[in-house]
Amino acid sequence: MVKWLLLLTLVATGVQARDAVFPVQRAGKIAPVAAHLSPPESLRPCCAFGHDLHVRAVGVPVPFYQIGNVLTLDTLGHHRYNDSALGAVKNLLGISDEQDGLVYTHRGGFIDIAHVRDTADNTFFIFSQIYPKLGQRWRYFYSNELGVRRLQLNAFTPPAAMAQRYTLAAWLSGHLAFELAQWHEIAQWYGFQSVPGFSEEISAFSPEDLYSNLLGARIAITVILQGKAHSVEAFNAAITDELHRVLLALEVATKSETEQKFHQLDGDWWNSKRRVPDKFLVLKRNYNLDNNRLPTPVSYEKTAPYMLTMPKVVAGYQLSRLGALQIYPGDDMQRLPSPESYYGPTQFQGLADKAQAADKVQLERIQK
Repeated sequence: MVKWLLLLTLVATGVQARDAVFPVQRAGKIAPVAAHLSPPESLRPCCAFGHDLHVRAVGVPVPFYQIGNVLTLDTLGHHRYNDSALGAVKNLLGISDEQDGLVYTHRGGFIDIAHVRDTADNTFFIFSQIYPKLGQRWRYFYSNELGVRRLQLNAFTPPAAMAQRYTLAAWLSGHLAFELAQWHEIAQWYGFQSVPGFSEEISAFSPEDLYSNLLGARIAITVILQGKAHSVEAFNAAITDELHRVLLALEVATKSETEQKFHQLDGDWWNSKRRVPDKFLVLKRNYNLDNNRLPTPVSYEKTAPYMLTMPKVVAGYQLSRLGALQIYPGDDMQRLPSPESYYGPTQFQGLADKAQAADKVQLERIQK
């Protein structure tokens, strides 16, 4: 407990303890940054929690079709920046260089690789926008998710040393990319559908989601600080290598071990008798939006968990004061109450708490 509290203190003050998983905390020198980068157009299709999932389409079970979503260290493939819509088709056909699915790690629990890749890509893109304009007041609009998503950057005097500017921009980019991930979980629960008519509630607050997103932010920050943000090709190669290294550090399991974990958690975390997209195929959810996270505890796991962190202060600057995600009223907000002005990160947890309370009531009714 004392060690854990000390770690949180170090994170809150922006002091990073020596970390074997993420040893790179600052840039030793500046490097070129990719220009005219296309924004990630949409998120990769992620996996509902479970193994060999059956599917129901338009209310009718689809026989003889299962979603095999378990990956191993050897089947991750090569990262491709912004590999979303076309990548989904390639994945279904089995011809994609990049593979998405779930892996189990003894120190980090279950990891959704699509969430890792999405937040890594968002971090890279935001960095390419922030770094040249660091310290200026400006805004960037992402596509709508129930509300209008706006990254608002505030005016401030950046560090004089260029390496510190580069470092600050990298951490701020990861910080904002994780806020996008937090909002996505909220939006899914309140009715957002990336494909009209296909509910995404099954994936909202899935127990592995936000840990995976934060892992993606930290991996991308490491790659940027290593000077690998000068081109999409360099970023892709570096993410491929860094993801492999980090999963090894988190003690990634074999395919059979991952499948065994799914079987152990059947009836607790998920219900193998239900079909995608039934919401309560997933029984276990994690509504905690904290920037410093332990994996959702997994039964029968004896290895000490790894805490992922996102510092509040970098180079003497409080990240939340430099920029934030803001959600303004949109044309189709489904069940999301319209804010008086906009939703900011300080309001996100309240929306998640309301979702948790509603799910508890609904699940209790179903299980009676």
